[in-house]
Amino acid sequence: MADKTFNLQIISPTRVFFDGDAEMAEMKTTEGEIGVLAGHIPLTAILTPGILRIKQADGNKEAALHDGFVKITKSKVTILAESCEWPDEIDVNRAEEAKLRAERRLKSGEKSVDMMRAELALKKALTRIDIATKYK
Repeated sequence: MADKTFNLQIISPTRVFFDGDAEMAEMKTTEGEIGVLAGHIPLTAILTPGILRIKQADGNKEAALHDGFVKITKSKVTILAESCEWPDEIDVNRAEEAKLRAERRLKSGEKSVDMMRAELALKKALTRIDIATKYK
């Protein structure tokens, strides 16, 4: 019988966020949601802010994943993330404030505002709020 697990490694600039076996990993890419099982075809993709779901034999985990790249091989998935946070690491009040700031920037209509950056900040804040409130 084929092995139903693969090594999942998530690395951010500040730490190795996760390194262990997983049965499945789900994440959001620029092309949409992707689910990865052992033996997946080789693939690389650009990640966007969203909830990372990790299925393991002893239970499921979720984290806020903010931008990065994923490299998938048959036996290993490596995620290079801008940042990744477990729900208990998220400051909901700070995320709410970031959401309000981003919304104000988007509504301002000022030419000096980098709209793509404001949209990205809003997506990150919403992801943080979503996962943190789910587990509190």
